[in-house]
Amino acid sequence: MELPPRLRQAVDSALEGVAISDLSAASKALSLRYRNEVRDGRLHISDAKLALAYIATRMPATYAAIHASLTALAERAPDFAPRTALDVGAGPGTVLWAASAVWPDLQSITLLEASPAIRAVGEKLTAASHLAHVDWRNSDVTRDSDRMAPSDLVTLAYVLDELSQDQRDRLVDRLWSLTSGVLVIVEPGTTAGWRRILQARAQLIARSANILAPCPHTLACPIVEPDWCHFAARVARSRVHRLAKEAEVPWEDEKYIYLAASRMQAASRPARVLTPPEAAKGRVRLKLCRPDGIAESRLVTRREGDAFKSARRSDWGDTFGS
Repeated sequence: MELPPRLRQAVDSALEGVAISDLSAASKALSLRYRNEVRDGRLHISDAKLALAYIATRMPATYAAIHASLTALAERAPDFAPRTALDVGAGPGTVLWAASAVWPDLQSITLLEASPAIRAVGEKLTAASHLAHVDWRNSDVTRDSDRMAPSDLVTLAYVLDELSQDQRDRLVDRLWSLTSGVLVIVEPGTTAGWRRILQARAQLIARSANILAPCPHTLACPIVEPDWCHFAARVARSRVHRLAKEAEVPWEDEKYIYLAASRMQAASRPARVLTPPEAAKGRVRLKLCRPDGIAESRLVTRREGDAFKSARRSDWGDTFGS
């Protein structure tokens, strides 16, 4: 997965003339805060150097995860065609680019972001998009969502990990009330991120939400720790990305977990592939989350014809069956 050409060009322009050493130092500081899930009352991205480091080293990965999550939603709800969107905790506007790539007819988006540094960068980047109406707002997600109008698509990506449990509960409730179509939540693919998604899932199901993805059911999650549900998106690293992260490999895998909750009923509930398939001659083993709420390891053999062909094409995170 790579950034869209317009976004790639806008990022390159924003980073022009910035010293790699500055990006590298700021990237390390950001990574430390994110990995440790620091909640000290300060914004993670508090100055221009951190904002530029974010778009150089984190935006490609979060774009890939968000794009994959929205693509999975589009596959499960092919008739869903949002015209309006609300992104809460927007960062540099990553959701705008991912959503407009998945749904080219998206017309307007409101982006809420409290950090002046990342919002300023985001405003410059989104000026290169094709969307007719882009409304950036200086907003604290824990307080200001009350002033928002409902939207077809509401997104909350990589935000819950920065909030207390009480703040999360209030925000998820508020965002569901602002959702006229689908609410999508994306979190890091860690055990802690999965637990936060499970809490939001239970909260939304209690509010009569229909879960479109990734779960094929609204029953209790069958995954038991130390295992956890998550997926991965492979991200191409640009030259600046590699240098800023002091990396040699030209790619990285972004692990993520997501939830798509809808006011629409799911037309069907196929199983979900939970891990990379294990293929051997004449057979494929899939770990599946089934519509009946059971996780199973299924061996699909050549004798099963179309099911075997489908299993051979399956990838981690895909649906399987009908």
